[in-house]
Amino acid sequence: MNLLGAIKSFIKVIEAGSIAGGAKALGISASAVSQNIGRLEAHLGVQLLSRTTRSLAVTESGALYYEKVKTIERDLELAQNAITSLHAEPQGRLCIASTSAFGRHVLAPLIPRFNARYPSLTIELITTDRKVNHTQEGIDVSIRIKPQLEEGIVARCIASVPFVFCAAPAYLERVGWPKSPEELKYHSCLVFRYPVDGRFLPWGFIREGQRFCAEVNATSISDDIDVLAQMAVQGGGITRLADFVAAPFIERGQLLPLFEYRQPSAVYAEVEPMDIYLCVQDHMAFTPKTKAFMDYLVEQLAERWPSHPK
Repeated sequence: MNLLGAIKSFIKVIEAGSIAGGAKALGISASAVSQNIGRLEAHLGVQLLSRTTRSLAVTESGALYYEKVKTIERDLELAQNAITSLHAEPQGRLCIASTSAFGRHVLAPLIPRFNARYPSLTIELITTDRKVNHTQEGIDVSIRIKPQLEEGIVARCIASVPFVFCAAPAYLERVGWPKSPEELKYHSCLVFRYPVDGRFLPWGFIREGQRFCAEVNATSISDDIDVLAQMAVQGGGITRLADFVAAPFIERGQLLPLFEYRQPSAVYAEVEPMDIYLCVQDHMAFTPKTKAFMDYLVEQLAERWPSHPK
């Protein structure tokens, strides 16, 4: 019996919730998956799954076994990487998950040069603001903002990106410039809703060493930051954009930055930046390919934004 193959069949069935789903994930027939699990149960001498024509349930023994073997395939790969020289040429598949805006505006332009540097790598870039699972989705590296960090993940802050509050000239001519964060509640605010839990990401400021969040009048809401940027360009109100999203619009004069305190009457408050984290599942996941990508990304981002330890 191919024990590893049988275990992989069992894992995929559990993750997919059905034998058909597990078979699809493995690219083999449902009957082959069912036979593999039957052989595994015979080998272990216990029933792992309770199967009927209409349902599939995990037994107590099956749940315990799954917890012990669910990372076996990844662990074998990490074990192989551990005995490979740290200076070995990065190769194989490198799967990167990133927040949508950072992936679109920052990573996409950088990846071709990284690929040219390491031609033996195949890069897959997943851009999403949903919660991702490194193990289940085969993700090597994820790029996250602070609200996305979770306990147990290994995270390194690689950049501190400025946020820019901005609005179209037409809006500011019509309504006037806010002189302080406290005045945002009197303006039309274009607000980002975090897709994972539906919260508005707070508009943070720092004044005299104290962090505070501005009260906002949310007149338009979106879970896509590029949508909010376009709304702002059309005079819809004030929005908060990461520097890499705002910069082209500001350079073209389509948006004007706020809270730069060039006006004598402005009340000082520093705009809280957005910290960007590179994450891996655990310390063993720092393989030659993930280290190469991390070093490259830090090198590229340092030219534009500083990083600091977190």
